[in-house]
Amino acid sequence: MRERHRADSVKTPPSRPKAIIRKPLPVKSDIAVTTHESVYRGLRNRILFGGFLPGSAVTLRGLAEDMGVSPMPIREAVRRLIAERALKMQDNRRVLVPLMTQATFEQIVFARKTLEPELAARAMDHIGPAELRQIAAHDRSVDRAMATSDIHGYMESNYRFHFAIYERAGAETLMALVESIWLQFGPFMRMAYNRWGTSDLEDQHQAAIAALQRNDRKALRAAIAADVSQGMSFIGESVLRRAY
Repeated sequence: MRERHRADSVKTPPSRPKAIIRKPLPVKSDIAVTTHESVYRGLRNRILFGGFLPGSAVTLRGLAEDMGVSPMPIREAVRRLIAERALKMQDNRRVLVPLMTQATFEQIVFARKTLEPELAARAMDHIGPAELRQIAAHDRSVDRAMATSDIHGYMESNYRFHFAIYERAGAETLMALVESIWLQFGPFMRMAYNRWGTSDLEDQHQAAIAALQRNDRKALRAAIAADVSQGMSFIGESVLRRAY
């Protein structure tokens, strides 16, 4: 009886209130972020590798339909590319690659010949055998693209060659400037492509690779500067009808 009484006298503890599950505050979706960045990079690559003809206007809606996305990431990507001077917004809300002017061209030539040899020189100490093999592979891709008249392949491989060197410099500010400059002249390379195929000039890519192999900083600077001069001269003759 005593045991029964003890059991009866034990009070059942009050039930605890159910925990309140708070939903996390809404945050920007990772998918949305990825889409925005993907659209930006896609448009950026089109500009770099000749996907937009200078002066040809397109609508934001047309770009969205072409890329299979909503207008929102297109607007954001275009805003970024306008800030980088790669695109220009017209009064009718169409966007285009701006036409090249004499003044802009001369500034681009000056900036490239000043910044790119400097980036290459800074990169030299950070380029080992593995990096050198990759740089040489990009140059071979340039040759294959030229042999098969692959304009897009040429433009992309030429870009990869240069930036495989520059990105080893560890100079983010200089890199950002050079990337913006390439966006401004990149579309015009397509117009000058045929001149590369008929030119009989020293291969400055090979000269740059040889300089990297010898750890010859002065020769590397000279090769990059000469390569810039050659390429921009072809663009100047094709776009502005003037040799540089």
